[in-house]
Amino acid sequence: MGSFSIWHWLIVLLVVVLIFGTKKLKNIGSDLGSAVKGFKDGVRDGSTSTAGEGAAAPAQQVGNTQKTAETVDVEAKTKA
Repeated sequence: MGSFSIWHWLIVLLVVVLIFGTKKLKNIGSDLGSAVKGFKDGVRDGSTSTAGEGAAAPAQQVGNTQKTAETVDVEAKTKA
């Protein structure tokens, strides 16, 4: 009663295949596999680069800090 039999799972699988189709399920499977592979590569690259570099300095923001006539201020005045 607590778990489904093999026939229940086969019917569920048949309904899923009928709804999505085999091509769509194949694409979903390959997308999921590439996402997992990319995640593993990212975790592996992140852990090796962090351990090898030590404490890296945070990136600095580069840009023009002077205001010109064309610059729109964030705290714009409202119309009265």
